[in-house]
Amino acid sequence: MTDIKTRDVVKGTIKTLDRAAITSERMKSAYTGIKGKGEQGYDAEERSPTEYASGRMCHAIGSLRREGIHQYNSKGQKSIQITRKNIADLKAKRAKKAAEQKKAQETAEQVSPQPYPGTESRPAVPDMPAKNETPQTGASQLIKTRQQERKILKTSTRAENSIKSTAKGTVKTAEKGVKTARTTAKTAIKTNPETAQAAQKTVQASAQATQKAIQTAKNTAKATAETTKATGKAVISSIKSIIEGTKALISALVAGGWIAVTVILIIILFGCAVSLFGGGSHSNAYTPVSEEVQAYTPLIQKYAKQHGIPEYVELIKAVMMQESGGRGSDPMQAAECGYNTEYPNTPNGIPDPEYSVDVGIQNLAACLNAAGVKNPLDMENIKLALQGYNFGNGYITWAKANYGGYSYANALEFSVMQAEKHGWSGYGDTQYVAHVLRYYPYGRAFTGGGNQAIVEVALTQLGNEGGQPYWSWYGFGGRVEWCACFVSWCADQCGYLENGIIPKFSLCSDGVNWFRGNGQWQGRNYEPAAGDIIFFDWGGDGTIDHVGIVEKCENGMVYTIEGNSGDVCRQQCYPVGSGSIYGYGVAVY
Repeated sequence: MTDIKTRDVVKGTIKTLDRAAITSERMKSAYTGIKGKGEQGYDAEERSPTEYASGRMCHAIGSLRREGIHQYNSKGQKSIQITRKNIADLKAKRAKKAAEQKKAQETAEQVSPQPYPGTESRPAVPDMPAKNETPQTGASQLIKTRQQERKILKTSTRAENSIKSTAKGTVKTAEKGVKTARTTAKTAIKTNPETAQAAQKTVQASAQATQKAIQTAKNTAKATAETTKATGKAVISSIKSIIEGTKALISALVAGGWIAVTVILIIILFGCAVSLFGGGSHSNAYTPVSEEVQAYTPLIQKYAKQHGIPEYVELIKAVMMQESGGRGSDPMQAAECGYNTEYPNTPNGIPDPEYSVDVGIQNLAACLNAAGVKNPLDMENIKLALQGYNFGNGYITWAKANYGGYSYANALEFSVMQAEKHGWSGYGDTQYVAHVLRYYPYGRAFTGGGNQAIVEVALTQLGNEGGQPYWSWYGFGGRVEWCACFVSWCADQCGYLENGIIPKFSLCSDGVNWFRGNGQWQGRNYEPAAGDIIFFDWGGDGTIDHVGIVEKCENGMVYTIEGNSGDVCRQQCYPVGSGSIYGYGVAVY
């Protein structure tokens, strides 16, 4: 009966553990599903994450109730297999043992002695042989069998204990799994709505950002296309101008021999490359003339040849561009010159564009001759001629007699003198040379650009005491520390404030902030160029105390022009990298 019960228990245990294994797998599947839904969100076809998690938990708990929560591990399976084998072996041995006992008993009855007188009869003891007697095979085997039975029973007991322990552990693990699943389900139920809302907000934000990015990309592409188109036209126009000017120059200089022409052509091409693509921080790029000016090319060529300056077609275009941009009935603004004999000598007094071109070129030819211009690359004399075209030929004679030629300083002096003479607030354009040369293809390669102009203006103010012209111009009603006002005034005289090249500032720190904000700042160890704005820190404490204009930098020394240097405009000098220098504002002239 014991064997039968043991067998039934083992079978029952196996069935229970098999069911536990199935249930465990279902529990894992349910838990994984709930966890996955909690992390990834719920399917749009389901009603809600809350209902999904609740349904999965109910299903898992029902399975546990129906099939139990037992499971076993690989070690338990192995123990059960060993136990079943041991039980089978034990049954076989017991059957064999019973047969041997029966046979031994029959043998003993046959050889048992008569009872001793006065004693009870005792059965023979097969496993207790007499001295010197060979033990019987059946009795010896019986002893061994009993010993094996004890071992098997111990093994069986251990197996049962192992099964119980494994089952208990599995139950506890399953219970923990159920609790974890319930907690996860609750968390999923609470979290999923929040996750869904957050995901929805994220999607909306992403969609808005994407739409903005698309719109920005469209705008950028449109702007880039327009810029590229305009740049392409400008470059093409520049190249056409260079070719036309070069042809004219060759025609004019061919008498000088092919070697001279070749050398000049090389210089022109180099100069045009600098003009088109830039030549450093202080050079302006060449600005092509407008389409309206280009349309006048046939007329310009006609009258340039007629008045003996066919090689100066590009310079004439530059003058027209500065005067009118090719618009209006007087594109050369020639009404006030002495060569206009048909119409009133008043601004825009010529109603016929062709007559304006004729008179304007005749006037420019006279200026070129008066200035002694040798060729289209004779920039120093061209500057004198151009300023004469704006001021009148009287300036050329005066500048040659007093200064030997053109300079921005003497142009400014002449302007002030004429304004006072006529009682006007101003006279002409003191920046006319720089304004015209930005449209001249050969100009920027052979001139220092506009950076020298502010230096020349500052030099005319040396010796001024008190700074009244500068701080009153700025708008102050009484004296202030006027070094920054002086720099701003000089920049204004050159048109740099209007063009945004240099800021208007009365505080040194405001000037520093402007240059830094525009990416035009250099530290004290920088070797400056003429026209750079120099800032000082006398105490080395980071406070900007003073400002001036760089006149030049050579042989490791920085030469400056400073307003309010001891309340006077003075020239000063400092070693490059001096501790008194705070840094430099590098204007792009």
